[in-house]
Amino acid sequence: MTHDSNRITREYFDSLLLEARYIDSDLPDLSFELFGETFNTPIMTAALSHLHKICDNAMVEIAKGASDAGAVHWVGMGEYDEMKAIFASAKTVRIIKPHANNDDVLWRIEHAVNNGAFAVGMDIDHAFSWDGNYDNVLGLPMKPKSFDEIKMFVKAAKVPFIIKGVLSVKDAVKCAEAGVKGIVVSHHHGIMNYAVPPLMVLPDIKKAVGDSMKIFADCGFESGMDVYKAMALGADAVCVGRNLMGPLTEGAKGVTRRINELNNELKATMARTGVKSLKEFDPSIIHYRNF
Repeated sequence: MTHDSNRITREYFDSLLLEARYIDSDLPDLSFELFGETFNTPIMTAALSHLHKICDNAMVEIAKGASDAGAVHWVGMGEYDEMKAIFASAKTVRIIKPHANNDDVLWRIEHAVNNGAFAVGMDIDHAFSWDGNYDNVLGLPMKPKSFDEIKMFVKAAKVPFIIKGVLSVKDAVKCAEAGVKGIVVSHHHGIMNYAVPPLMVLPDIKKAVGDSMKIFADCGFESGMDVYKAMALGADAVCVGRNLMGPLTEGAKGVTRRINELNNELKATMARTGVKSLKEFDPSIIHYRNF
């Protein structure tokens, strides 16, 4: 399918080539600092929802797996008692849908913060449906949010507020101006056909917003090499979702094992390209295949 954004994203990942830099290189350090906390890796879980059929208590198990790997955990929709257990299990970023009624958004922000969420945010790309109307998620009406509404959510949160679903320089700049502390460059696993691959627009976003907020990347990460490419092009960290679903059938230990495998793949690539810490990534290492 030529319109499939996920296929296009995979092809773009595979079009990016690396040069090697061995002289003066060494084994790298993956330590990652976020909002005053230090983690073992820039590889984070994605903001997934309702994972009830993968294993027993899957939503909590993936949180525990992330925590055991020293990684940041993200979560989307879920039951409120379940959310409490998730927040107690890992440093968790709670992503909230763009509910049509802002009181619903504010209540969810308050619930997350009061129960220990590390940060909160919103996936703005769930505002519209495939049929040209406002979206409706599990019977809950959605609506796009304005710049002023996002500023209100930022102020209400009292913890770092993150916007997920940014796929343009214009939205990234608006987020920075609204006081958002981080953005996820993502097309939400192909929520729009022919969407630009996140890594294609990532360098322009980085150039536009600089270090004014954290930049995360999402969609289609399958290896430590994929993670490396995102980091080299400007991401501070990445979110991995579907690549953890198979390992999650084993519960937390499977998630921890897979994150550590991705870490090892990332470290190997960093070592071969002279990158000794997360602060030393160099976009000039990336070459674009044109043959």
